[in-house]
Parts: sequence; C-alpha cells; structure tokens
Amino acid sequence: DLKSEMNKTRKLPLKKDTRASDSSQEDAIDQWARRRKQFKDSKKCSSTGGSSINSTITEGSINSEDARSVDLGLYSENEDRGFYTENFHSSSWVFRGDDVSPDNSPRCLSKRPRPVAIRERTVKIAKGTGNYPWGFRIQFSKPILVTEVDTNSAAEEAGLQVGDILIAVNGTDVTSMPHSEAANLARKGPDILTMIVGSDISRYPNTPRPTCRGYLHKRTQSAILKGWRKRWFVLKHNGYLYYYKHKKDEGKCRPLEVTKLEGAEIGIDTSLGKPFVFKCIPQAGNRIFYFCATSNQEMKRWLEAMDKAVHPVHQNHVWVDVTLHNTTLPPLAIKNPECLGLLHQLDRSKDVWIQHYCILKDGCLYFYATLRSTPAQGGLYLQGYIVSEQSLGSKRSVIELKPPSEEFKTFYLCAENIDENKRWITALKSSINKWLPLHQAIQDFMNRPLEETRM
Repeated sequence: DLKSEMNKTRKLPLKKDTRASDSSQEDAIDQWARRRKQFKDSKKCSSTGGSSINSTITEGSINSEDARSVDLGLYSENEDRGFYTENFHSSSWVFRGDDVSPDNSPRCLSKRPRPVAIRERTVKIAKGTGNYPWGFRIQFSKPILVTEVDTNSAAEEAGLQVGDILIAVNGTDVTSMPHSEAANLARKGPDILTMIVGSDISRYPNTPRPTCRGYLHKRTQSAILKGWRKRWFVLKHNGYLYYYKHKKDEGKCRPLEVTKLEGAEIGIDTSLGKPFVFKCIPQAGNRIFYFCATSNQEMKRWLEAMDKAVHPVHQNHVWVDVTLHNTTLPPLAIKNPECLGLLHQLDRSKDVWIQHYCILKDGCLYFYATLRSTPAQGGLYLQGYIVSEQSLGSKRSVIELKPPSEEFKTFYLCAENIDENKRWITALKSSINKWLPLHQAIQDFMNRPLEETRM
C-alpha cells in the first residue's frame, strides 16, 4: 500500500549524530525511490497477456472513463478454472478420438458401431421433494442410461446429462445391475445422492459461444468530458465485455472496464439522433452504455453476439466437465496421458520462461506447479491450434502453438532439450487431430462413398 509505505519512511528514527541522520535520510529516500518504482511498474501492463492462466478483472473493478472510483481486484473464471478456452468456445467441435481414418466419422454423424469414448466423473445431487426428488429418469437397459433430466432440477445443476451411463450409485457398482435395483439403492441412501457416471465425449458437438472483437465509439457520461470515444471492445465467451484504449492493449494491459452482460437489456437506440447506435443496460447497477458502430452490418454483428451473452448457455459440454474433473486430480492420476514432463512457457509481457509440469490428454494441456502439486494451475484447450518448431531469441528450438485466428493467443513452450521438444510436438499434433470442426466433420461425412449392402 502506497500510503503505508510513505508513513513508514516518515517514521524512520532520526539520530542526533549528523552523519547518522544523513545516512538514515538517504536510506529512507532510496527506499522510497524503490517503492515508487515498484508502484509504477505495477501500474503498467499486467502479465496475463502472455500467460495461459486466465485471470481477469472484476466487473467495475477499474477506474472507468466515467470517473467511477472502485477497488481493484482479480476475478478467476469459475467455469474454466484458469484454462484458456476461447478457441474451443468460439466454434463447434467434434471429438473423433484415436481413430482418425477418413473412412470413419465421429459418432454424432454415423450410426456405425465404434468403441465408446467413456470418461468417468462424480455427480452429487441433493434430494428434493415430490415423486421425482432428484429430477432425472433412467432407462430399462444395461448399462443403465439417463434418458431425461428435468429443467432447473438438482440433477441439471449437478451437471447430469441425457446419455450418461450409471457406473456406481452411493458407492455400489451398478454396471450389471437391473435398473430397479439401482433405483432402490438411491431411494434407501442418504439425501445426497452420489453417483459415478460415464459419458461418451464424442456423442455430441459442443455448443459454440462466439466471441466478438472490434472498434466501437462509446459515449462517455463523465460530468467533465462528454462525447464519443473510439475504443477496442472484446466480448468473450464467458459473457463479459472488456474494452481497451487501443487494439494492441488487449492481452497486454488491464482493460479499462469489464461489464457482465448476462441478464442485461440491449437494443437499438434512436434517442441520440445518431445512426448505428445501440445501448446496453446491465442487470447490476443503474448505468446505460451507448455504443456507436460504423455501419448497420457492424451494429447487427455486435447485437447478435451480445444477445447470446445476455442469454448464455450454462450447460457444459461433457468434455469440459471431464477436464474440470481432471484438474482436481494429481498429475499422475490422469489416466492414459499422451505425453507428460516439464515444459517452460513464455510469459511474453515479462520475457521470462515459467516452468510447469505438464500432462497432455485428449487435446488439453494441463499445467501443474510440480509433479506432486494438486490441483492443476490451469492449462490450454488446443482445438484448432497449429503446432510447429520455431527459433525464438536465444533459444534455437521452441514449440509454437498458433491459433487459427489472429484474435486468439499464440503460445510458446520449450522442453529441456531439442529431442524432448520433438517428442512434445509429435504428441501435441496427434492430440489436436482428435478434434474436428463440426463443418469439416459434416463435409467429410458427405464426401464418403455410399455403403454397399450385400443381398
């Protein structure tokens, strides 16, 4: 705290001896100079731009251009727990697993029998009231399948999904048990129903939550300065709207302000007498934001993206649930990893390399502080990234992870030596190839030759 440091320097004892007094004053001045430099450095660009661990600023946590003064704090996205996931959420992806033969399609596009990609997770559901106290139904089948999940029920809140396979109920294996016996296990158990369920992560494509970026003119409501200011706006898949002074500031400097759009009121505004103006009234607070686009098409693009943020999709894709579950495990507890070991990641804002112990699994790279650390610090969703070997600065061999679009972040990793780099590059390429964009999967499916039927 700047004021407390000033008070400390003021309270430094002054000796009666002149030379001692001069010396202590010089020490105080030096200390004050160092503290002031640290304070200035902390006010500069934050380090989150080059880091894969996503941390953002709370809504209304920055002194805005409208002269609001509030406390500064950090907000960590609960749904992603420190993962960089923008490219995954920006479009629809299909998991095709280890079998990448062009003759086979993802399970969501073909009825051909294929090995099911099962991922286990634990679901805890609080007992409610009524005839269906947990809010879901199971099928007369082996294995037992979840066939219906009630809207706004405890089961939906716990993340249970249609198509989930029941593996254990309250600690008892039910994979070979009739569904009626499994139901009795649940009824006779405690009020918190604990189930281990398995999910086929290739069953459905994820629901995209597109991001939106671009320059807009924002109307300032400051009592001192009024008018329109051109700012760089970023709407992320988590439903938060960020804005910066310039495009180059994104990922390098703190946003000027962050606004949560869920539940907000948005629409075209004609009261200001300007074309292409639209407004946003957040659910929290009494403010009205006015934005002006450069064209009608640009305004519609923003309104469409904002409308999806106002009414977000809260249901996670099965694979997202799997990765969040894996973050709670020790590194070596993640089953069948495709690659593991030490990697250094470049923090571009500080030009330093940060060491992580990494686990690669199904297109997700998990970062741990050490081999024995739990939980994971965060990681990367790698769908669509292009892996290549590059030279960077003094390092002759660096792993570059380049996104399919410039709006997303590029990451640089480095192993202990060149041979380790090549091992990681091979594993990363193979892991990323397990995923296809939905449009490409459909195109591949349509291009397949017709199957012959022997009579």
